[in-house]
Amino acid sequence: MRLSTETMIARLRETGDGDTLGGRIWRARDAANLSVTELADRLGVRCETVAAWERDRAEPRTNRLFMLAGVLGVTPAWLIAGIGRAPDDDAAVGSTEALRDQLDLVKKLHAQAGEAIAALEAELDRIHRTIRPRR
Repeated sequence: MRLSTETMIARLRETGDGDTLGGRIWRARDAANLSVTELADRLGVRCETVAAWERDRAEPRTNRLFMLAGVLGVTPAWLIAGIGRAPDDDAAVGSTEALRDQLDLVKKLHAQAGEAIAALEAELDRIHRTIRPRR
């Protein structure tokens, strides 16, 4: 069964929390007990940038959105659409263990990407030698 775009958007709105991206960024930052300055420093952006995000005057780029979610201990889906678990007001930036698990996963994926790149380079070199025989 295919659903129209309008139907999908309506369903997403029903499952969300009714807040805006900026509102969710503010709520997650507040729950993490971070100031605008602290969050900006961790993300490598200016305070004005974070303030603009929280006021819905600008939106973070995709890479910053994922960094933001990691720093705030929430999922990108929650930041974007309010889908999933909201941050705990009592919890700081998420559990250290969960962040360590995420870091380990990223390191593992990075290593696998490096191996895949090396294998592709070797295959390209092999093909290049086959197509262009030595003179």
